[in-house]
Amino acid sequence: MNITIKAIHFTADKKLEDFVETKINKLKKYDDRILGANVFLKLVKNQDSENKITEIKLDIPGTDLFAKKQTDSFEKSTDSVIEALKKQLQKFKEKQKQ
Repeated sequence: MNITIKAIHFTADKKLEDFVETKINKLKKYDDRILGANVFLKLVKNQDSENKITEIKLDIPGTDLFAKKQTDSFEKSTDSVIEALKKQLQKFKEKQKQ
């Protein structure tokens, strides 16, 4: 699977990139047809403590799945996005079976 990670308004360290890649690779058990993932980690410059956004777009034959979450840490927002994508993958697979 081809995973592209882009950090916007900051520089992501290797530990964060590894964390995101590990989480995305776990999605393979829900659908092994995932071709790739585009990840955007954004740091919003505002006074709000919840200023870290993770966006992930999964490339799957027949569709693209997308989720975006904003929390106070990239780890939390990544976990939330992964959970949302798991649900989308499960719904997508159910529709494919019908």
